[in-house]
Order: sequence, then structure tokens, then C-alpha cells
Amino acid sequence: MNLECFSSGSSLMHRADVRCKIISAFFFSLVVALCHTLFAPVFALLIASVLLFLAHLPYMKVLKRLLMVNVFSLLFWLTLPFTVPGPLFMELGPLVISRPGLALAALITLKTNAIVLVVLALIATSGVAKIGHGLAALKLPSRFCMLLLFTYRYIFVLHQEYQRLRRAALLRGFRPATTMHTYQTYGNLLGMTLVKSWQRGVRVQQAMLLRGFQGRFYVLEGRRLAASDLALVALVFLSACGVVFMERLSSGGGWS
Repeated sequence: MNLECFSSGSSLMHRADVRCKIISAFFFSLVVALCHTLFAPVFALLIASVLLFLAHLPYMKVLKRLLMVNVFSLLFWLTLPFTVPGPLFMELGPLVISRPGLALAALITLKTNAIVLVVLALIATSGVAKIGHGLAALKLPSRFCMLLLFTYRYIFVLHQEYQRLRRAALLRGFRPATTMHTYQTYGNLLGMTLVKSWQRGVRVQQAMLLRGFQGRFYVLEGRRLAASDLALVALVFLSACGVVFMERLSSGGGWS
């Protein structure tokens, strides 16, 4: 289980300050999420593709992430064209496909892919620890930042504990099936995982308090904003303004 497969690299996006990348990704994603026409998300998707190219990420891994996201988008294509009322596009026997339903499914798909690509290019190119410290530097609640860092630190420990309990059950002859015994076994397995995680959390808290932990992590090396960081923010901001312009242009001068 690797949650930082895109964080290693030497591209422009990898070298950029995480604070600037968080602000840029949030602003751009917000603008894309508020789009109502199809023209603007297409333009946003092109911009996100350019940012992804600048990040030099492995394209096969990116395609796998997009495939998982578009599996959920497929559900919209299977439901919205048949449920959203509006002018007729096509009839398939008793099923009626509407133009507004197709447009809404396409809009959701385009916006989803654009936002995911921007997040991969800007956020995923930094490690979780850097993201946590960047959020703290942006004055987000310290408990939220601490929860993010601790969750990432111990999610692998919980996964290992679950795998250990699962192997123990298999060694004792457990074979999954659609029976009440299987459901009871998996319930006990999840329950023991929660108990083990609570016990581990108590031990970790005691160990950190004994070492003088006072509720925050200290960054050993500070980083000042460089001209390239400000240029990245300006580039993303201008790109977002371009998306807004395309939205207004395609909607006849105003938000539809």
C-alpha cells in the first residue's frame, strides 16, 4: 500500500512550495466545480493536462487513477440520461434518453477528471507530511493537521494488524463463503482490528507524552517562497480566470 507514489521527482511541480500548490489546487478546483456549461470544463481539462505534463508523472499510474474515478462517473451515465427530464435525444424501446441528462453526465465527468488531474499534478507531488505542515502553515486548525499526519503514519500499522488477524483466521481453517459463520468471522475480525487500534493508540499517546510531546510537530527546515512559487500561483490563477471567461462566454455573458 503506497499512498505517495507520485511524491518523488524533480519536476517543477515537485520543487514548488506546498503552500502555493494547496492554494492553487483549491482555487482552481473551486472554479471548475462551479461551472455550469460544457465549454469551460473542457478548457479546464486541457489546463489540468498541461499541469500534469509539467509534473512528469508516470502516465500509466495516472490512467489507473482516472479509471477508478471514471468507474463512478459511469454510474451517472447509466442513470442521469434516463431520469433527467427534458427534450428527447433517443428512444431505446421503453427507455427515453434526454439531452439534459446526457449534458449533465458529461458535465460531471469533465469536471471530475479536471479536478482529479489538478490534484494529482499539484497535491500528489508532495508527501503527506509536507502537506500536513503546509496546511498548518496556512493556519488551518492544528487538530485537523495533526489528525492527517497521525492517520497517515498509522494507517499502515492498522493494515498490517488486519492482515495478521486475517492470516491467523486462514491458518485455523477459515474459508470465506456466503454463510452466517463467514459474516460473524469478518465482524469479529473488524472488531478485533478496532480494539487493537485503540490499544495501539493508547500506547502511542503514552509514549509521546513521556517524550515531551506538546501537541505539535516542529519543522526542522524552513522554506521561503521563491519567484517560481509565485509564478506557479499566478499561472494557475490566470488559468482559472480563463475558465471563468470561457464559462461566461459559453453561457451568453452570465452564469447560467
